[in-house]
Amino acid sequence: MKDKSEELSRLEELRKLGEVAKAGGGEKRVEEQHKKGKLTARERLEILLDEGSFTELDMFVKHRSHDFGLEKQRYPGDGVVTGYGKIDGRPVFVYSQDFTVFGGSLSEAHAEKICKIMDMAMKMGAPVIGLNDSGGARIQEGVVSLGGYADIFLRNTLASGVVPQISAVMGPSAGGAVYSPAITDFIFMVKNTSYMFVTGPNVVKTVTHEDVSFEELGGAVTHATKSGVAHFACDGEAECLIGIRNLLSFLPQNYREEPPRLKTNDKPDREEPGLNTLIPDTPTKPYDMKEVIRLIMDEGAFTEVHELFAQNIIVGFGRLDGRSVGVIANQPAVLAGVLDIDASTKAARFVRFCDAFGIPLLVLEDVPGFLPGTDQEWRGIIKNGAKLLYAFSEATVPKITVITRKAYGGAYDVMNSKHIRGDMNFAWPSAEIAVLGPKGAVEIIFKKEIESATNRDEVEAKLVSDYTSKFANPYIAAERGYIDEVIEPAKTRARLVRAFEMLESKVDTNPKKKHGNIPL
Repeated sequence: MKDKSEELSRLEELRKLGEVAKAGGGEKRVEEQHKKGKLTARERLEILLDEGSFTELDMFVKHRSHDFGLEKQRYPGDGVVTGYGKIDGRPVFVYSQDFTVFGGSLSEAHAEKICKIMDMAMKMGAPVIGLNDSGGARIQEGVVSLGGYADIFLRNTLASGVVPQISAVMGPSAGGAVYSPAITDFIFMVKNTSYMFVTGPNVVKTVTHEDVSFEELGGAVTHATKSGVAHFACDGEAECLIGIRNLLSFLPQNYREEPPRLKTNDKPDREEPGLNTLIPDTPTKPYDMKEVIRLIMDEGAFTEVHELFAQNIIVGFGRLDGRSVGVIANQPAVLAGVLDIDASTKAARFVRFCDAFGIPLLVLEDVPGFLPGTDQEWRGIIKNGAKLLYAFSEATVPKITVITRKAYGGAYDVMNSKHIRGDMNFAWPSAEIAVLGPKGAVEIIFKKEIESATNRDEVEAKLVSDYTSKFANPYIAAERGYIDEVIEPAKTRARLVRAFEMLESKVDTNPKKKHGNIPL
């Protein structure tokens, strides 16, 4: 029989080992982390997860390297906190890199810990959230560290479309470390304290002679505005972590489950008379499509994704009578809502995410076409525009389009038209559905008549007026059945709620194949 004091000493040893692990790299390094305006790995998890829900795994894992003196520095946990917890009562798997231990650098053991919780997440069907704060590969471990990264990349790829994957870059993420976040579904960054790049400013200066700061090269604002790598640029870490909680409220746990439906006090048949007068009388005058979204959604709430990137198109999540919906909307207030390379790829990525996880799509359309010019053509507007066309065409979730004003040319087809399996296609009376705008169409159709006329301006104006009254409206498309209903703008919310309710039991399939070949 074991002595009681022996049992107590073992418990005391367990508690002490736990305290050592929780201390990370020690008080001094924690203090340095705080001075940079950054939280520790464990402090971040306290904000992210429901109170008291976190269960840690592999707390006592240590690296196995004996080179370059590493055998003298063996911290329990090895620079990453891993485990599972809950967000709004739903299970999630998490890892949080600890910059106070070896600068959060990735070792073989560190990678194994991350891989373990990713494997568990796929088996259990729960989201994976990675809080990244790492100096990159642990150089002392060489290729073993690189192999660890590849093990993670593979799991990111296999988990894609199975469970939601969210990355928060809370500090540095350089070299190979950037590719795991890049494969995940959404990337959050924190302004002034986080950055991502393949090669740092010093290498850039050596190779290209460009003098650039960390923030300019790969900061949150840079990636949220210029590259589109970051979906969210947050003012602080707490805002970032709360933002992740909010985003998950729209998403299912995995591809087999439905998105959560929340109770709302907003009436499903609420009318908005303001929508009847929102579209300007002048076709070229802009208006803010975000106002349309606000007036339609439950309680005016909308979580925009990629808000600072390719602002001529809007994507994000809202709710209609408690149902989660993904919104894709042209923005007439920016570049007239035209589709260009960045807008097309931004929207295509979002459509494919929603389709992968069964989130219905709402398209609000006011698009004059694709952006013309040598820059767009030479950089591949054809293949990039085709990405959005492909994404909408292959999507089998409920898809509803509302044409508010312009729907011109190929862009009409691309923006979830009836021809590419749009389920319900509505139009406001202000909708203009045509191959070209009235002026452009007249200049082509009546070129000779206009050129031979003595009073060209008057003749052209009359022809434009005639063309507008005949073609710049939704009724020819409605006659053909391409538009299911021309609706009063004020009643848009009620029509959408009814339509999405009707489409809840929708079943659609694509031809059997391994996978398609999207024009990347």
